[in-house]
Order: sequence, then structure tokens, then C-alpha cells
Amino acid sequence: MKIPFSPPDVTEQEARMVHDALLSGWITTGPRTKEFERQIAAYCGTDVAVCFNSATASMESLLRLLEVGPGDEVITSPYTYTATASVVCHVGATLVLVDVKPGTIELDAERLADAITERTKVVIPVDVGGMVCDYDAVFRAVESKRHLFRPKNDLQRAYGRVVVMADSAHSFGSMRDGRRTGSIADFSAFSFHAVKNLTTAEGGALTWRTHEGVDNAEVYHRFQLLSLHGQSKDAFAKTQLGAWEYDIVGPWYKCNMTDLTAAVGLVQLERYPAMLQRRREIIERYNEAFRNLDIEVLPHFRENHISNGHLYMTRLKGRSEEQRNAAIVKMAERDIACNVHFKPLPMMTAYRALGFDIKDYPEAFEMYHNELTLPLFSRMTDEQVEYVIENYVDVLS
Repeated sequence: MKIPFSPPDVTEQEARMVHDALLSGWITTGPRTKEFERQIAAYCGTDVAVCFNSATASMESLLRLLEVGPGDEVITSPYTYTATASVVCHVGATLVLVDVKPGTIELDAERLADAITERTKVVIPVDVGGMVCDYDAVFRAVESKRHLFRPKNDLQRAYGRVVVMADSAHSFGSMRDGRRTGSIADFSAFSFHAVKNLTTAEGGALTWRTHEGVDNAEVYHRFQLLSLHGQSKDAFAKTQLGAWEYDIVGPWYKCNMTDLTAAVGLVQLERYPAMLQRRREIIERYNEAFRNLDIEVLPHFRENHISNGHLYMTRLKGRSEEQRNAAIVKMAERDIACNVHFKPLPMMTAYRALGFDIKDYPEAFEMYHNELTLPLFSRMTDEQVEYVIENYVDVLS
């Protein structure tokens, strides 16, 4: 039996929707994209959402809208994928990494408060594996340093403090304290990449909470400009009678979502509750089977937290990095694909070249060095689940 790590859950329903979109004559940004945005906002409990071609584009667009650039600092976690940090480099700001809270995979809010300076403009907490960060602690940290904040434009001035942008690439549909991701941080960036719970093949979205002094319609319009060359009208708007003329208000970027990918997303949203339920069933079966194994598992379901079950992350207690890697090889020899989430950024060539050293982030290394992520996907059969369990128990015995 061959078990892939995280194949997409795509059915004939998505294929039919894409087929209809292809034959509709409208395949770039259009009515399906607008409807997908509307449904994302409704699902997350926000007033507005905007779609892009990736979560990376979503995050970078917000930094550019805030006019974050050279001389500014943006804080994030070393325990994440490069996209979280690379967008900071793209806009020319200084990347600041703050270690994770001991024994967890989320940004340490106490260290965060200490790291905020007069140059800090944005902090990017990361929801890893479907777990929602403690944003209440993050907001307390940024509020404690409100007196240091020096706004550069009207949007920054409306917030009057460091802006909190959640990297929610892993957590679409997760909840904490009764609030769904997308409506907790100031802004939240989602990924709909092929390996995510809900996929559009490639794609992303940004949601934000309504805030005093912030015009949602104007912010949405600015994001549209940033994602489509600074063109004052998108192709759909130009189809209206006599509405051919447009302006270029800035020499900006090309990262819009198409109606073909939005078509996939609309069906995925409809199927999403059942997909999340299947993930929960698999996680609960894993948890039951591994109860007596000497491992720690990511606690997806707690009294105040309901995860979307994106990743089944385990830590092999008392084992080394080499032993973890050997376990991955043994699982691969049995045709079971495993992974690691994440190799901290200071261990990567690009970030070492920027001067980061993993020795300065001991908590991140501690969480990484014996982490092993098992296959988990909503089309996984009971037989596949039992095969993974049987072999993982054997490999760790």
C-alpha cells in the first residue's frame, strides 16, 4: 500500500465547475472570483475578503499597502516556511525573528514585546498545522509598545500601533475562543495551495477586521490595484457598456486570482465541512492508537480551540535529529510519505546569509529536531490510516 503525504481532495464536482467556467467565456478574474471572495468573508465572519494568486502575494500586498520598506522592521517566527519572511525581504524591510514560546510552535508574546522598537511596523504570528496562535497575548504585546509606534501613512495612523497580520496559511476554518481565523488578527492571509485543506491549486486570500478609521471599500480597491498592474479597472469592469477606458495609477504587480481557480474554491467551500470532519476522524483514530507511544502530538481539539486538522505533527520524545530522520526513511521504505514541519529559517542558507544563527533560537530548534509529520488528508481511507498506524508503531518500537 502506497500512502502519499497530502494529495488534494478534488472531485468531479470541481471538474464540472471548472468546465463550466472554461466554456463561459470568462476565465480570468470575474464573477466567480468575486463570489468566492464574498463566501470567504462570510465563512470567516468578516465584512470583506480579497483573493490573490497566493498567500505570499496576500502578505506582500498588505506590507506594500502599509508602505513598509527600508528602515522599517517586521517581526515573525523562525518556525515557519520561507514565505512568511521572504515578503519582508521583498519590500526591503528588516526581518526580525523572535523565538517560539518554550514547548510550543507559536511566537513567544513576551519575547515579542521586548523586540518591538520604534522601527517595528508589523508582526506576523504563524498558525502552524491548523493551531491558532494566542492572538490575545500578541495584541497585549503590541499594545504595551503603542507609545513607540511611528506611523508612516494614513492606514498605519488609523491603527496607531504595530499591525498584526496572521500567517493563517495552515488554519483556514480553525477556531479559538469561539472566533474563526480571518476575524481574529487585524489581517489574515490564507493559502489555497495544492497541499492545503481547501485548495484552488494555487491561490490565496486576505481578510481583515473592520477598524475605526479604515475604509474597507478603499482598502479593497487598493488591493485590486496592487494585484493588477495598478490598473484602475479590472477586465470584468471593462466589459460594461462604454467602459473601455482605464488608468494606470501605479507601476505595480500581477498576482490576481482567476475564475478558473475560484471555481475550484467555490466547490471546495461547499464540501469543506465534510472534509474537516473526515480530518477530525483520522486525527482521533491516530490519537487513540498512539496513546501509549512515547511521542507528543499536536493538540488539535481543546476546550477553547478547534483546529482544521491541517497537519498531524508528532515529536519523538528523547530522540535525536538523526533518529527522527532514520524513522522517516524507514516509513518511506514502507511506502509511507512523511515530512517535517518546519526546519527553522535560521538553518536555511538564505537566512544564514542574512546573519541569522539557529543557536539564537533554541526553542525553535528544540521543537524541530525530533518532529515528524504523518500523512493526513481528507480522502484517506480507513485502510490507509490503519497501515500508517501499524507501521509507525513498529518503526518507533
